[in-house]
Amino acid sequence: MLDEAEVPKQISPEMEEAATQKAIIRARAARWDLDVAVFLFAILIIIIILLFQEVVIEVVAPVAIFGLATVWLIGWRRGKQLYQRFYDEELLKLEQGSKESIEGAVKEVVETVEDIVKKALRERWQNE
Repeated sequence: MLDEAEVPKQISPEMEEAATQKAIIRARAARWDLDVAVFLFAILIIIIILLFQEVVIEVVAPVAIFGLATVWLIGWRRGKQLYQRFYDEELLKLEQGSKESIEGAVKEVVETVEDIVKKALRERWQNE
């Protein structure tokens, strides 16, 4: 019927753009997970402890900046990894949907041809 190699040709640029947008949205939502939140909370606790211990702001500020930069870097890397995974998943869904719709159309045509042949055979038998 339909070759696996033919399926990617069936995806239009619009479908690919939709997959890209869905992957971006999913990756943005998933990159800030519980691990990042716990790490950010730990940084906040360290900063509060340092301030209560009356450590000078010249020491506290770099700790806070380092913590925020680390959180941003972790989120950015995670988002990049998740984007690629989600993009591949969305393309796979589109490929499967495209393949199923083509197979459904082929099945309808086969059934239609089958009905025509049956009808012709019935008419022939009735005429004989």
